[in-house]
Amino acid sequence: MRNIYMIIVSIAIALSLAIPAHANVPNKAYGWGLVKSKDGIPADAGPELNAIVEKHGAVYKGNPSKKVLYLTFDNGYENGYTAQFLDVLKKHKVPGIFFVTGHYLKSAPDLAKRMVKEGHIIGNHSWHHPDMTTQSQAQILEELNTVQQETARLTGQKTMKYLRPPRGIFSERTLQIANEAGYKHIFWSLAYKDWDVNAQRGADYAYNEIMKQIHPGAILLIHTISKDNAGALERVIVDLKKQGYTFKSIDYLMKQPNSKAQKNRD
Repeated sequence: MRNIYMIIVSIAIALSLAIPAHANVPNKAYGWGLVKSKDGIPADAGPELNAIVEKHGAVYKGNPSKKVLYLTFDNGYENGYTAQFLDVLKKHKVPGIFFVTGHYLKSAPDLAKRMVKEGHIIGNHSWHHPDMTTQSQAQILEELNTVQQETARLTGQKTMKYLRPPRGIFSERTLQIANEAGYKHIFWSLAYKDWDVNAQRGADYAYNEIMKQIHPGAILLIHTISKDNAGALERVIVDLKKQGYTFKSIDYLMKQPNSKAQKNRD
């Protein structure tokens, strides 16, 4: 009788281990959104999203008491401006993280190589840019692994630990799958509608949109396909430095004691 009991217990344990940890995690889809910063007051995603971000070790802003900023760039495809962005970053010794897709790696490999060569980080934006909440675990992992492997092959950047969800869509399930694969989600606290290449309004417009939302600890989302952003970036960096801001890498943010992601790792 005892032997039968032990067999049943062993089977139950085996079955529990075979079930992915995220199997019962909610897959409710969220689109990243927040109350924008104004007058230097940090942007806020609200109680529900704040709780999810903290639970899963993601970040969308840094310490609100320190004038440190983080430049993040989304590179879904190349539109002829990324070299200009890289020139500005190099000139002013500012680090950035570029979230790339498979399309970008295939169509602009030399720019990807330059990003890493000049000390920037390449992050994962998925291979095909799908809504990951509609994907199976295997599909999500294939999306992430393919970007990581191709980036390593092209640039020599062997590790990849930061993810920006395609279209800004995510769920607790996709957050957990990413975490299990070694990724942390990097959202943002400053953005504007800059991705429509048919609705560019000039460098002054981009400058003003960024400057009116700036706040200590801001993670800026900048699309490199925007001509407006390309024309505004240098002025933004110069003027923010005059205001006492410094620019740091996402690696720096994730190592800070006040980082929620750091707390979740400790």
